[in-house]
Amino acid sequence: MIFIATATVILLEIVKILIPAIIVFVTAYTILKTYLGKQYQMKLLETKESVRKTTIPLKLQAYERLSLLCERISPPNLILRLKTPGMKSEDLHMAILIAVQQEFDHNISQQVYVSDNLWSIIKYARQHVINSVSVVISDLEQGAPASVFADRLIDFYDESIENPLDTAQKAIRREASLLL
Repeated sequence: MIFIATATVILLEIVKILIPAIIVFVTAYTILKTYLGKQYQMKLLETKESVRKTTIPLKLQAYERLSLLCERISPPNLILRLKTPGMKSEDLHMAILIAVQQEFDHNISQQVYVSDNLWSIIKYARQHVINSVSVVISDLEQGAPASVFADRLIDFYDESIENPLDTAQKAIRREASLLL
């Protein structure tokens, strides 16, 4: 009997100590968990803001560079930059193809900062310029002066119903406006 009474007293003492300890532990755990959760959310927001401050200027720069690419590969601008007196049409044709590819290669890394849809439009515009140049050169006699090729290319470009370079410029402006 004494053993049972002693065991009961000991058990009662343990319960008296354990209940407040459990209450303190649960309270501390809840407060600490809430505090750490809020700290995590704050850190996450700071990180997102930092990333946003870094990526927005990069994206805007990509849009600027792609817009400049479209301007630089337009046939009238290519002709002004590349045609020299006494040049043959074949030479101007090759110079245009090389210039378009170099411009594109120089800006290929910008695809990381723009949507897949916009990048597809840019690639299509480049391919359209290459195809237009090839169509015009195929209609000329070999050895024709570059000025004849240039005139026909500009006429072809002006008469085109579809101008993918203009479409690309509009797409660039539209996507950039979403960022701002």
